[in-house]
Formats: sequence, C-alpha cells, structure tokens
Amino acid sequence: MSADKSTSWSYAEGLPVEDDVLRRARERSHELGLFPVTHGVAAALTVLAASSKAQTVVEVGTGAGVSGVSLLRGLGPRAVLTTIDPDVDHLKAAREAFNESGSPANRTRTISGRGQDVLPRLTDAAYDLVFIDADKPSFPAYVEQGIRLLKSGGLLVVNDALDKDRVSDPAIREASTVVLRKVGKLVRDNKSLISAMLPTGDGLLLAVKR
Repeated sequence: MSADKSTSWSYAEGLPVEDDVLRRARERSHELGLFPVTHGVAAALTVLAASSKAQTVVEVGTGAGVSGVSLLRGLGPRAVLTTIDPDVDHLKAAREAFNESGSPANRTRTISGRGQDVLPRLTDAAYDLVFIDADKPSFPAYVEQGIRLLKSGGLLVVNDALDKDRVSDPAIREASTVVLRKVGKLVRDNKSLISAMLPTGDGLLLAVKR
C-alpha cells in the first residue's frame, strides 16, 4: 500500500464518530479479549443494513455487540437480528449493548452455540442479510450455509476477508490466509452470487444472491 493509500485508509477508518454505546461495547470487547469490527466496518454495516432494507438478519460471531448494534441501527423498526456465539459471556455483553442502544428485546434473538451447529437448523431462504465474523477455519462452511439462508436479493457480508493484507500475496500460506482465499474463490465462482471486495477494515467481502 502506498503512503497515500495508507493515509486514505486511516482517514476513512477514523471518519465515523461513535457514541457512548459503541464505545462501551468496544471496552467490553477488549475486556473479554475480543477484537471488535473497526470503526469503518461498523459504519459500513449500518449503511448496508439500511440500504438493503433487511427485515431478517443472521450474525455469526456476536462478540460483545459492536457489530450487532451497528446492524440494528441500520435496520427498520420491525427487523430482527439473530446473533450466534458459543460464549455465554460474549452474549451477555452483547445483550447489555443492545439494551443500552435502546433496541427493544423483541428485535434481537441471541443463540448460544457454534455456528456449525446452529446455522443448519435455520430456515432456507428466510433471511435478507447474513454477516460472518467468527472462527476463520469455519468460514467456508458458514458461507455455504449463509448462501442457503439468503433470500433472492439477500446480502452476504464476510469480515476480515483480506486477512491483514495477506490474501493478495500468493507466497503467504498461513492457515487463515489459505481459508480466506478459499472463501473468496467460493464466492467468486458461485453463479448465484454477484460479489465485490471492499478494503474497509481488514476487508469486507460482499455478495448479493441472485
């Protein structure tokens, strides 16, 4: 990345202004040893949720609620966010963030469990948006399940899709990098998807289901 590109990226990441709700959610994330979505990704999630007019959303990887609050802020008043995480402490922190954000309890459904176990139990073609930000080794399985869950016109969003700028370097063969290359190819080669990669955060892979 050139100096100018790096400066522009830093400027874009620093542009969103976050309120106390998101700041506290970030603090809880760090206390739990988590790495929440960046400011730029959080802002992008709000815009994507709003522009998609999604009513039903699935999030794989709840964390402490930074991404969930960001999604909820873009969703309409009747939309419901289903968020999945195997750690009950993460879910508790997220529920606290959702409550502080003023989101009614009936707009969120928190499910304790691994994505591999929970996603197959969700209904085919019933969701408008699927956001994946969980354990990277399982990303290919999550993406395949996400495609199944999406309605026609639904949006798939995969976070950390550039794996700290390593995906573009074929000489790097770290496990997470190989997995994310596989995810990119899986999405790109799927004839039912229209996809794009955004350099926001550590890479946001977007795909719309035809």
